[in-house]
Amino acid sequence: MTNETLGGTGVTPCKGVGTVVWYRPDSALPSKDDFEKVASTNRPMERDRFETARERAHIELEAERDRAAKRVGEMEAAVFDAHMQFLDDPQIDEGVSAAIDEGFPAESAVQHAFEDPIADFEEMDGRMAERADDLRDVRDRLVRLLTGSERVNLATLPRGSVVLAERLTPSDTAQLDTDRIAGFATVTGGRTSHAAIVARSLSLPAVVGVGATLETIEDGTNVIIDGEMDEVCVDPSEDRIAAIETETDVSVIHDRVATADGTEIEVAANVGSPAELKGAVGQGADGVGLFRTEFLFLDRENPPTEQEQYTTYVDALERFPDSRVVVRTLDIGGDKRIPYLDLPAEENPFLGERGIRRSLGPDSDLFETQLRALLRAAANADGGTLSVMFPLVSTVDELDAALNRIDAVAESLDAADTDYALPELGVMIETPGAVFRAEQFAARVDFLSIGTNDLAQYVMAADRENEQVAHLHDPLHPPVLQAIDRSVDAAHDNDAWIGMCGEMAGNPELSELLVGLGFDELSMSAVTLPKVKTNIATTDQMRARDIAAQALTAETRSDVESIIEDQ
Repeated sequence: MTNETLGGTGVTPCKGVGTVVWYRPDSALPSKDDFEKVASTNRPMERDRFETARERAHIELEAERDRAAKRVGEMEAAVFDAHMQFLDDPQIDEGVSAAIDEGFPAESAVQHAFEDPIADFEEMDGRMAERADDLRDVRDRLVRLLTGSERVNLATLPRGSVVLAERLTPSDTAQLDTDRIAGFATVTGGRTSHAAIVARSLSLPAVVGVGATLETIEDGTNVIIDGEMDEVCVDPSEDRIAAIETETDVSVIHDRVATADGTEIEVAANVGSPAELKGAVGQGADGVGLFRTEFLFLDRENPPTEQEQYTTYVDALERFPDSRVVVRTLDIGGDKRIPYLDLPAEENPFLGERGIRRSLGPDSDLFETQLRALLRAAANADGGTLSVMFPLVSTVDELDAALNRIDAVAESLDAADTDYALPELGVMIETPGAVFRAEQFAARVDFLSIGTNDLAQYVMAADRENEQVAHLHDPLHPPVLQAIDRSVDAAHDNDAWIGMCGEMAGNPELSELLVGLGFDELSMSAVTLPKVKTNIATTDQMRARDIAAQALTAETRSDVESIIEDQ
């Protein structure tokens, strides 16, 4: 079974090595069928027992909420507010009363009362389906308090433990101690589950949704949790373990770094939810180079309000009071869909109506609301510098239209006597059209940022989701490198700064090449920040430029790879 891998969904792009400890809290709790109906004279007593358990559950939840707020932030701790609301939900209360009236004891009545609400959530899609786990968490808490069962304490597991479980609830994840736990994997769950959100906030290696095959791994087995490759490696070889430990044994650098000859390069984090902000700070990010705003709009019935967005942007800015936070306006379409928007089916959505095309078209109202929230957040005096960039801009007309929307929103805020400020403005370079108009873009905005995932896809005409052409979707192909080089020159020739926020920026083996190409900023997943910062600090600019010059004259991808490996 050595080196066998089980696939799942990685929720953090990092790796951990440890020994399996199975977590099965449900096995300690009785089921509703374990209890028989009680005599009618006991019904008031059963109701009192339920009320006492509910009161104690409130006390526990308030304590766990405070603990979670300190560890991962207020927004993530809010899930415990929802649990307290479930405790007092009239439907649950009526269900418990009805079951007690039928003669069931309080433990069994609680389990009866939660059955239908849990089933209702399970039938829903996406994030709503995962709310069933929240209800199970509340149910099990009440049953545990009613039966006096011991609570399994994840915080006391031996150091180097890897937790395997069918699922992890918010209460479970609140106990996770990164000094002791090397990672976790679950049978069920998705990227939006609470366990996944907490894992990202703590930069904890995690793979969810592995399926029933996870249960074939026994307690005490050595495993690698590889969130980057979406897999759990069972009983890995000693060489592979050593490689992972060397890869992860890098000190965090909290100060800004410069090359060996003194050129400072900003190393920032890509962030896809508020939960990831704390992890970015912990990994030494100089700021946020890509704040994806899609999480605000996905998996909900209605769009977020202007105030909700404003609060989110201000929170991000206040996490980085002396740094820059680059927010990307809504990039929807392609592979990302929103339930409350009537997105038409397209033959090839990646070449269709997405990004700025929707913001200037059918989603113009959403775009205006987002811009209002951003301009108001830019005026926040306690936070860092806000920068705003537009995705998938291909023409000068599109950029001019987006800039005109900014002006119009500013005028409306001014007319309403609302505080606002104009942020730095930028454009993502993701298409060949953008590369060929980079000079005109740079003359109109403050910065450019290269998204290498999409740029490689469009330059090489290779769908990044298609395994048949995966070999073409690589930024080391000479045409992609030349597109990048042209964009860097265009930015600097027009006194704009330029960054890279695609996956290429987070590859430590390419740090020297990117320094040589002339980037002012590199932005990546938080877990790769320490290694990239370490590499930049030891890079010599002259040598890096020589590597870049050789790569730009190479004829094939393998030639580029050889140039990098030979240095």
